[in-house]
Amino acid sequence: MYKHMIRHSDKYFGVRHRQSGLTLIEMTVVILVLLTLAGISFFAMSGYREWQRGSEASRVLRMVYHAQRTYLAEHPIESPSALTAEKIIPYLSNGSSALPTAQALDDSVLEVNVTVCPPILLDDNGNDYDPSGDTNDGLWDVGG
Repeated sequence: MYKHMIRHSDKYFGVRHRQSGLTLIEMTVVILVLLTLAGISFFAMSGYREWQRGSEASRVLRMVYHAQRTYLAEHPIESPSALTAEKIIPYLSNGSSALPTAQALDDSVLEVNVTVCPPILLDDNGNDYDPSGDTNDGLWDVGG
């Protein structure tokens, strides 16, 4: 009888016994938070990859620029417009047997134009390639 009175008094005073576990609303909130974090990290990684490709392209251009300046220092009467890849390759700091290339944002291969000083990247159509929009920012170019 005493147990019956306690149960009855719990109902009377509004005491509820809750079972442990997650409700559907709590699970939905957790899933939404995880999806939001995953989406944010996806966009952040996309921007990081673009920056990484741009900085790698500028590293390639600085290496070629250094080779151009070294070659022109040893051949002071030669014009930069007369430079070719064959003349520059022996002066590359990495000892490469070919002129380095860079990778564009659309995964195409960019060639280095060595006939201008500082060098620039060219796309498949032979146009200047610098998606940063600033030819003096050090990203996709030699920079200032």
